[in-house]
Amino acid sequence: MRINANIKYIEVEDFSVSKEKFELYMDENYQLLKTEPFPELDKLGSYYESPDYISHTDSKKTFFDKVYQAVKSKAIQNKYKILEDINITKGVLLDIGCGTGEFLVEGNNRGWNVLGYEPNEGARKLSIEKGISIVNELSEVEDHSVDVITMWHVLEHVVDLDEQISTLKRILKKGGTLIIAVPNYNSYDAKYYGKYWAAYDVPRHLWHFSQMSIPLLFNPYGFELVEKYPMLFDSFYVSLLSEQYKTGKKNWFKAFRVGLKSNIEARTNLEYSSLIYYLKKN
Repeated sequence: MRINANIKYIEVEDFSVSKEKFELYMDENYQLLKTEPFPELDKLGSYYESPDYISHTDSKKTFFDKVYQAVKSKAIQNKYKILEDINITKGVLLDIGCGTGEFLVEGNNRGWNVLGYEPNEGARKLSIEKGISIVNELSEVEDHSVDVITMWHVLEHVVDLDEQISTLKRILKKGGTLIIAVPNYNSYDAKYYGKYWAAYDVPRHLWHFSQMSIPLLFNPYGFELVEKYPMLFDSFYVSLLSEQYKTGKKNWFKAFRVGLKSNIEARTNLEYSSLIYYLKKN
């Protein structure tokens, strides 16, 4: 895979941690954006060191935390509904970037043989405390041993896309299922908020995907895109954070209106704030 991101798309800022500025460049062949400058590997972890990075905690201290955790719980149920609609036989389910483990706890309760991978030490510890089996590296997972792999808002954080997709191909069984969820920079809320759009989340998000990106990236590795699903809550959550970045206030009602309009417009073009992609390994 040769990504040639050389067309400047937009200048953005890390509003949540470092306040540094970054630029996003377009690769027209893959229809994806790349964050520049690419953070040095030994520095990348420091951009996650913030109490506001809520996906690595189980915090319910503030009203916003409580809303986030409630929505996350509902979203987990929606994720398993998709797996049920796909009608997959329950087997080994690997969640890459499993965070604090709630998705896998639910999977275990539903009869899946669950396994997780989480690079963040704090989140990994919380997963282990909940009884989730965690691998330290994906190299520990045997070839062709996993029935379903899920990556919920993880692919955008991956440093080397070629290496990651090759690993997914190696560990997934023939005919296995790959579920990937990523933000969509062509959504209405992305266009509305521009450089303040929270889902750019630079430099933690190294890549930014369109609907075209996923099949273009995965088809050469023997994956077939079967279906796409919207993540309806994301437009509201992202709009809420975007309002704070833009105005200094969360502006709940304004964010709700923008999030709702984003979902309504996407009913015709599927340009939702985030999309779930269901792929099969041939």
